[in-house]
Amino acid sequence: MTTETPPTALDLPMVDPLPEETQKYFDICVEKLGMVPNVLKANAFDIAKLNAFTGMYNDLMLAESGLSKLEREMIAVVVSSINRCFYCLVAHGAAVRQLSGNPQLGEMLVMNYHVAPLDARQRGMLDFAAKMTTASATIEEADRQALRDVGFSDRDIWDIANVAGFFNMSNRVASATAMRPNDEYHAQFR
Repeated sequence: MTTETPPTALDLPMVDPLPEETQKYFDICVEKLGMVPNVLKANAFDIAKLNAFTGMYNDLMLAESGLSKLEREMIAVVVSSINRCFYCLVAHGAAVRQLSGNPQLGEMLVMNYHVAPLDARQRGMLDFAAKMTTASATIEEADRQALRDVGFSDRDIWDIANVAGFFNMSNRVASATAMRPNDEYHAQFR
């Protein structure tokens, strides 16, 4: 039996055995990603919570949207950078590197998205996500109109707000529980 570092600082072991559907999902993760992300392991102490988390994540990050998968990952990284969430910066920084094919873009977004060579659409999207993260109560119609002016629909604005909101929440949970990123993320897509 191997001893594996727990995914968080909390003593909340995964349900054992995992329900068949959860085990299938974890097996797909191993097949596609080469690992089960620690955020899933962390939530697997309560299958209802895991299912709620994965349902929301999959809907926001993988479902049909006017935002590309890369753009949604870019939001995740910028929000996580502002919140200094180690787990999400490592995991979603790897996703940006993979989806963009550009390791430098991933690093720029992690460190300071303002130095990244972004088009007006991406810059506006990230500026909105950043403002939502630091001062959401100050967002007004002019901020939404600025997004429309660079080509986003109202549905896209909804998606930007929801992705940014989800990562603001998950960043706080990850930080509060000392969630550890999987070691595999660090070297991926460089």
